[in-house]
Amino acid sequence: MKKTTLNLTLFILTLLVVVLSILGPEALAEYKDKAVLNRIQVEEEETGSEGYRYRLSSNEKLYILSQCLNNQTLPESEKSALTRETDTTYQDLTGTYAFVVNRKGPSGKEITDEEIYATANDGLKALKELGILPEEIRDVQASSYEATLYSAIDVPEPRNNVAVWKLSLLGGLQNADKSNRLIDAYIDADDGKIYEFYVRSQLGWEDIDTDELIEKWSDYMGLRAPEEYETDNPLLETTPYYKKYAFSGMGGDRTIVTIGFYDGINELFLKISK
Repeated sequence: MKKTTLNLTLFILTLLVVVLSILGPEALAEYKDKAVLNRIQVEEEETGSEGYRYRLSSNEKLYILSQCLNNQTLPESEKSALTRETDTTYQDLTGTYAFVVNRKGPSGKEITDEEIYATANDGLKALKELGILPEEIRDVQASSYEATLYSAIDVPEPRNNVAVWKLSLLGGLQNADKSNRLIDAYIDADDGKIYEFYVRSQLGWEDIDTDELIEKWSDYMGLRAPEEYETDNPLLETTPYYKKYAFSGMGGDRTIVTIGFYDGINELFLKISK
């Protein structure tokens, strides 16, 4: 009796397994179809369109920006500009790297034109607290500065791009008192970090410890430590007061960062280049 009951139970279980194996997949597919049919499905898609950027490391962002800046006229003080006969107007460029005006404006993820001045002042405050800039540097005002949003683009890989704000003292203030003021700066449009700056202060070149300054700036930017960089070309700078450092870049290449000083106008600068 027990053996007959056991055999019957096994037969029923086997029959259920066979039925489920035949009808189960079809029933499951029908259920899934009902869940998605006649409903709009929205998915985020990664494309190469403008505005999308891969998450780059700090060293990679610095490298891309430096390459782009080397394809156009760099910001510089009046004194250094006297040695050049170039037009300081930025233009849309093509090639391996391009530095172009972002005419569409912030995408919604970047710092807006209404926020950039407060962001710049936060950046200046951070640099002062770190001892990179002297305390007497004044805050920037919207009425005295011009802010322009740029895109630094790796043309063969356009999704590798860096959005930056360029902040400059207005040209109409050429005869104004520039002591203790920011003259030019490049500011990351995502996190507000200050890549490059030119400032007037009361400091002299002898007051500036470039090794300490670059170490603090590297930590502030989240960069891996640099090495000292020696150059044989004395024409690279229009001042004898400077020191260069090399950061790792992309593809085995590197980014050169220069800390320098224009005597007479007491202008300290940190700029990025090849």
